[in-house]
Amino acid sequence: MQGIYNFAFIIAISAIAAMGGFLFGFDEAVISGTVDCVSTQFGLNVMASGWFVSSALLGAIIGVIVGGNLSDRYGRKSTMICSGTLFAVSMIGCAVAPSFIYLVIYRIVGGIGIGVASIVCPMYISEVAVASRRGLLVSLYQLAVTIGVVGAYVSNKWLLGIAMEDSDLSGISRTLFVDEWWRGMLGVGVIPSVIFLVSIFFIPESPRWLVLKGRMQKAEQVFARIYNNDSAIVRRQIESTLEVTRNSGSGYKALLSPGIFRAVLIGVAIAMLGQFMGVNAVLYYGPSIFKDAGLSDGDAFFYQVLVGAANMLTTIAAMFIIDKVGRKTLRGCFITIVNLL
Repeated sequence: MQGIYNFAFIIAISAIAAMGGFLFGFDEAVISGTVDCVSTQFGLNVMASGWFVSSALLGAIIGVIVGGNLSDRYGRKSTMICSGTLFAVSMIGCAVAPSFIYLVIYRIVGGIGIGVASIVCPMYISEVAVASRRGLLVSLYQLAVTIGVVGAYVSNKWLLGIAMEDSDLSGISRTLFVDEWWRGMLGVGVIPSVIFLVSIFFIPESPRWLVLKGRMQKAEQVFARIYNNDSAIVRRQIESTLEVTRNSGSGYKALLSPGIFRAVLIGVAIAMLGQFMGVNAVLYYGPSIFKDAGLSDGDAFFYQVLVGAANMLTTIAAMFIIDKVGRKTLRGCFITIVNLL
């Protein structure tokens, strides 16, 4: 199979889908540079400031709940377009929000977008990936998340430098990048969201979804591009997809099948318990923490960039060993290291 599939095509469309992870990471991290400024401008107390930070997570919960159904009904590609649109609207809205209430509303809208993306983007990648490279390819999404985190931190530091220079900007540019520079930090997120939206139009629909919807001709065309027009392999892929669908059932009943429920339960528990490590506090409040430790604004933002870079580099390392050592072993090593720390 190694020489049969078109890996260049697979990794290209997977990388485009993974850009949804960049939006997730950017939204998750960009807020860290705005907390103190927004709190001061709107006179927020501790509870209101926490609500400002966490409001996007409420939207993400909504996005996760509806994302699966949207992708099953309208397709992976259309759902990714919806996700990117919501994120773009959110970034523009946050940049021009006239009050704290509107700011929170747009944060929730963006959260819905990234929640949907967190479901449909890895799903799309897994459905176009060949089995031998699936771990590596799906990891592209998590890598994109960490790149988005670093991108947000670098962007925040750069925009802070512009604000501190007190340049000759005037009008709306001065408002966005000097007087109320937090608006520029949030608004700049529209750039990657537009890039993501445009790129999505150049990738095919998931062949698995096309098979499930009975659109065999289009599914064959996509599989043919993945497997270099090898008709025998294309037929096997379609037959395999149909067989898996028949055997696994549909809807939530499939979760109760032997072996599936336990695996899902363990996976969900790991994802939930992983949030108690405290990493999110650093992601959201890193500059504030560093400033409380005695660093200047510029140094605080610089060290936050280093935190994001470490996160990205370890993700890259994991990508190259996940298909060799296995998911379970890699997760066990990670948990052991955390416990030692």
